[in-house]
Amino acid sequence: MKVAAIQMVSGTSADANLRQAHALLAEAARAGAELAALPEYFCLLGRRDTDKLALQEVFDHGTRGGPIQQFLADTARELGLWIVGGTLPLATPDPARVRNSALVFTPAGDCVARYDKMHLFRFDNGQERYDEARVLEPGREPVLFDLPSRDGHRWRVALSVCYDLRFPELYRAGAARGAELLLVPSAFTHTTGQAHWEVLLRARAIENLAYLAAPAQGGLHENGRRTWGHSMLVDPWGTVLAQRDEGAGVVLADFDVARLEMARRQLPALEHRVL
Repeated sequence: MKVAAIQMVSGTSADANLRQAHALLAEAARAGAELAALPEYFCLLGRRDTDKLALQEVFDHGTRGGPIQQFLADTARELGLWIVGGTLPLATPDPARVRNSALVFTPAGDCVARYDKMHLFRFDNGQERYDEARVLEPGREPVLFDLPSRDGHRWRVALSVCYDLRFPELYRAGAARGAELLLVPSAFTHTTGQAHWEVLLRARAIENLAYLAAPAQGGLHENGRRTWGHSMLVDPWGTVLAQRDEGAGVVLADFDVARLEMARRQLPALEHRVL
């Protein structure tokens, strides 16, 4: 199965971001991708954390909830592509809080999975300060979905978002439920990404003997924030199959179920778990 990780440098205009996302998704489809994943905050990286509140949508099975959900459904149908819109702001009962949610659409335009980011990022090194809990409400449940691929294999896919990457128990829970592919749409800061991004991604793939796709924000944004980029596709042995350092683009690689099965057969670590 050919997988695409879409890297963006999203700005403050949702319309412009959706146009860029469409162009990159179309490029992925032309290259033969069957699954394409967009990065965290693909629809907006505003000047303030609260800017995303103005874009919040009511979740309605991903099709009638609002223009971003409609965009994802229509584009998946138009391109015949599985799309992970990873992420958009979904409404909560509290108008001052949203969920940071990844939605999965089939090539028929149907929404088959929703994952709300569970772990909320907070960082303060004296120069950069982030606290997602000021605007976001955390999700509560891990989410997996099944993707029947053109090669006849039914891939079991686990969803996560950005800061979740630092919590290996989430990925192990997915592996215990049969996950073969881990998705990590992200907007890592340049500071933390430079230090930890690659080692964490490769570790999650290795310890769960799973493929991993990590589409990211990568570059200098209109709001002055700089994200690390390095969108990456990793195999179950921890080998980086493809990546892009900075700038908008499409990262492609073939995920081979035979390679997955061989790795798990040769090193059956998942069967050796004690705890």
